[in-house]
Amino acid sequence: MKVNPLIRERVIPAVAATGVIALLAAGGWYGYDAVVNRPVRDVVFVGDLEPLPKDVLDEFARELKKRTTGTSLASVRENAKRIPWVRDAAVRRVWPDVVEVKFEAYRALARWNDTALVSPAGEIFSAPTDAALPSFSAPDASAPAITSLWPMLVEALASLASPIQEVRVSARGAWDVTLASGLRLVLGHDDITARARRFAGAWPQVAALGVETQYADLRYPNGFALRQPVKLTPAPGQRRAGAGLTSQGTGRKTR
Repeated sequence: MKVNPLIRERVIPAVAATGVIALLAAGGWYGYDAVVNRPVRDVVFVGDLEPLPKDVLDEFARELKKRTTGTSLASVRENAKRIPWVRDAAVRRVWPDVVEVKFEAYRALARWNDTALVSPAGEIFSAPTDAALPSFSAPDASAPAITSLWPMLVEALASLASPIQEVRVSARGAWDVTLASGLRLVLGHDDITARARRFAGAWPQVAALGVETQYADLRYPNGFALRQPVKLTPAPGQRRAGAGLTSQGTGRKTR
């Protein structure tokens, strides 16, 4: 049987080329399969390593190197993301038997509801720490709004020379702040930083009068109210009474 010259010139070379491509693809797949199924000899950690617990990283590397069969990079990444303080991780093979894990760590802004931590971006996460951090207590959904307002609130109260120790935000959005000095500031729902700034600006005059207080209600449009401890002098023969509280304020209270 004679083969048409046109077929001989065009089709047969194309078929041959297809066969070569198939062989190359099979060889490439075999080579890739050999690489991904090769045991891990070494693990390299890069990125944000400072907050990550070294003992956990060491154990993670040991477990990875114990595997005698292929290791999925996706599974390595998922396990890496479970390490405390890890926000995200990227994994790659830098050599057939060497895996590199690049970490992105969380940064802690404050303690969150006594059970977790919160980042400056409002991300709630769990990780062990002994760092001296302020305490935030609020509904989880409000975390981004609170962390967004936090720098402005810190700046507004900076002149008081006492850092914020605790922030409480109710389910209805009412703010309550306690400074390291023990002074409690009730800020309400609206104009939080404006009220804080107004109080901080007036405080030097209040302090100059010798006023002592641990409580200030800032929910007034043109002023604030202070509670001062009042020492009661017991009558002869009576036990000394405890300190009472009086309130002084200006303006009408708002939210």
